[in-house]
Amino acid sequence: MSERIESRIAARYDTLSPQERRAAETLLENLDDLGTYRSAELADLAGVSKATMSRLFRSLGFTGFDEVRDHLRGLRTSGVPGRVDGVPTTAAHLAHEQDSLRQALESPALPEVVAAVAGARRVLVVGWRNSHPVALHLRQQLAHARPDVRLGPVPGQVLGEELADLEAGDVLLLVGFRRRPAGFAATLAAATATGATVVLIADETARGHAAAAAYWLECPVSSTLAFDSHAAAMSLVSVLADAVLSALGRSARDRVAAISATYAHLAEVE
Repeated sequence: MSERIESRIAARYDTLSPQERRAAETLLENLDDLGTYRSAELADLAGVSKATMSRLFRSLGFTGFDEVRDHLRGLRTSGVPGRVDGVPTTAAHLAHEQDSLRQALESPALPEVVAAVAGARRVLVVGWRNSHPVALHLRQQLAHARPDVRLGPVPGQVLGEELADLEAGDVLLLVGFRRRPAGFAATLAAATATGATVVLIADETARGHAAAAAYWLECPVSSTLAFDSHAAAMSLVSVLADAVLSALGRSARDRVAAISATYAHLAEVE
């Protein structure tokens, strides 16, 4: 059963006994801290018996408290924010971010992705939800290094029009960090069917999608904080774009100069 515990309680609340309702309300009030409790302690906190708490777990579709904790850990792994105990030290947070960055930049596929992007006829960058800012930044960086780098879908549109233009010799950079939209696998399959080289940039939860892509750049987003961190992803974007710029040599440098001259002529940036 994949239904979240809050939804299970809401759906069954009217059928619960008064004691089970009190236990359910205690669960809801302490969802972020359940890992620090034992079942007996939760029962005491709710003012109900251990048997009542056990009945509640079973009525919600869990075999016991251990399964409830596994369920909540699974939510956090999938990207659901959860309160953390205090603020991590700067050193601990920095060490975690450095480890994530190391994993992202040590991908053996990175040099091949650079070559593919540098040599492509056209590059399409796609990302939804929390992946969209990373995709937007990637497109902006690559557009300085080479022509015909697009972002899809544009606001108010869907992806079909963009995929219809792709063919062999093109590259699709698909950014897909966890909590991806429904239909992600279908999008990946449709992109692959165009003949374009598909590069998946995603965290470890996309492992099941990786086989469908030509390349997978694994980039962790787990954090010591409640929300996912995309610091490593943004660094990966910079490294990838910089490598493409270097690979293209003089043509890329001339493009950067032309863009800078246009900025100055139109007074677009300070």
